[in-house]
Amino acid sequence: MDRKIIFEAVDLKINAIADNGTDIPIVKGVNFKVREGEVVALIGESGSGKTTIALSSLGYFKPGLQCVGGEARLLGQDLTKMSNEDLRKIRGERVAYLAQSAAATFNPSLKINEQVTESAVIHGSKTKEDALSYAKTLYKRLDLPDPENIGERYPHQVSGGQLQRLMAAMALVSDPTLLVLDEPTTALDVTTQIEVLKAFKKVIKEQKAAAIYVTHDLAVVAQIADRIIVLYNGSIQEKGPANSVINSPKHPYTDRLMKAVRPLPKDTAETRESITNKNLKNSLSVKDVLAGYGGINNGVPKITVLEDINVEVGKGEVVGVIGESGSGKSTLARVISGLLPSAEGEVSLFDAKLPPDLKKRSRDQLRKIQFVYQMADTALNPRHTIERIVGRPLEFYHGITGEKKKKRLIELLEMVELPREFISRYPEELSGGQKQRISLARALAAEPEIILCDEVTSALDSIVGSNVIELLRKLQRSLDVSYVFISHDLSTIASFADRIVVMYNGKIVEQGPVHEVLSPPSHPYTELLISSIPELRVGWLEEADTKIQKAKEKMQ
Repeated sequence: MDRKIIFEAVDLKINAIADNGTDIPIVKGVNFKVREGEVVALIGESGSGKTTIALSSLGYFKPGLQCVGGEARLLGQDLTKMSNEDLRKIRGERVAYLAQSAAATFNPSLKINEQVTESAVIHGSKTKEDALSYAKTLYKRLDLPDPENIGERYPHQVSGGQLQRLMAAMALVSDPTLLVLDEPTTALDVTTQIEVLKAFKKVIKEQKAAAIYVTHDLAVVAQIADRIIVLYNGSIQEKGPANSVINSPKHPYTDRLMKAVRPLPKDTAETRESITNKNLKNSLSVKDVLAGYGGINNGVPKITVLEDINVEVGKGEVVGVIGESGSGKSTLARVISGLLPSAEGEVSLFDAKLPPDLKKRSRDQLRKIQFVYQMADTALNPRHTIERIVGRPLEFYHGITGEKKKKRLIELLEMVELPREFISRYPEELSGGQKQRISLARALAAEPEIILCDEVTSALDSIVGSNVIELLRKLQRSLDVSYVFISHDLSTIASFADRIVVMYNGKIVEQGPVHEVLSPPSHPYTELLISSIPELRVGWLEEADTKIQKAKEKMQ
């Protein structure tokens, strides 16, 4: 007997309205069903229509988009024909949405319990007391610590992974029939991601809820999805059971997605030789660094984040920095750049000691170390053209203006594999991958010795992320530039870096060439990181649990 259909897209068509009034097809006649107790994953690169389709299950279309054909049925009711009043009754009660950023979802000024229980109370599905009692039950099911009291904290008083699970509790408290999970683990480090995935999978099963899971991470999909729908340019390219789509992809695009998933590199003689033969003349040296936030008392920061940090980066070398959220990775980059002066220790460039505070560094010292941030959306001024964004360091560091500047701008765009026509565009006109290339072009405009890359691929889909990594590799070879590549994705770092620095709780617990650190790891935390990397196969999550627990026991 077929399970009950919870959601069904029937020849769904969604268009964007351009500034000139013309229609641009975004979703082009999509058909699929989500049944009771089933998790259906929508995968594809950025711009494929994943989130737009998923949001149709709430009867919601982003500004500038409109449904122009077909139906989006929730329990047989066409959401596209409903009034806003009727949709409000459904959202949060029958269908609930989990966003990528839990931090942006929660109000920082309100306690967690008040926010988690709000939808159930507003919709009248539960009294305030019943909603609170049920919330605590969900906290326990989601494996949150101290389930009786964690809700009395404020959002900033819990970790990112805990906040993500609390957002799941917020969605589940009204007993929705359908959950829409939009990249809910993308921003999490691998160890936290595993815990969140386990919790989601457990609760979805216990609640007997159906779910639409939107992601570009195929390894995650393999652990949680029953069926997979592959999207490209607003159309379904392939769909079927998760095991079938992963192991026997029928469409070339699905095959491309699978190949973009980066496995850990093997310890080959070629790998060892390439590392051995590198010119390891140090360009950057970090020695005995102690750093943190708040006032300095007796030479020690109020909140110590980094302690006894020693790192060296060779000329033309890629040093990957890995660790979970809060380990000190980004703080290390801030110390190197001078954004956060260290309390103790020193940072040197070609054996010349740098002032701790960037305000005291010379223009040439600033030029030699450039930063590429995780979120290009916030790193690029939306009111400035690409010409102004990339052109500013040309003027500031090199005094280049006029036609000479424009010529160099075109060279820089070509360097990051973007057409010269992009000069006159604004950031909002570019895709996520294109914006990240512009951020890189801006850094390259300074002609740096060191580029600090802080989670530069974490917000990108697997194909675009792989393309950015290939571009970085190409630039490294042609310009002999060095990278400090910060990420919580060990697979990415291991496929790209020459050496790895493993950070845990503000300290370096292990560092060395990739093949030495990974096979086998000497520190239990490195072992935990490796054990927590999802593999592209169904059933890995259940199998890996024993290894993960053993690694955790070693750390205690």
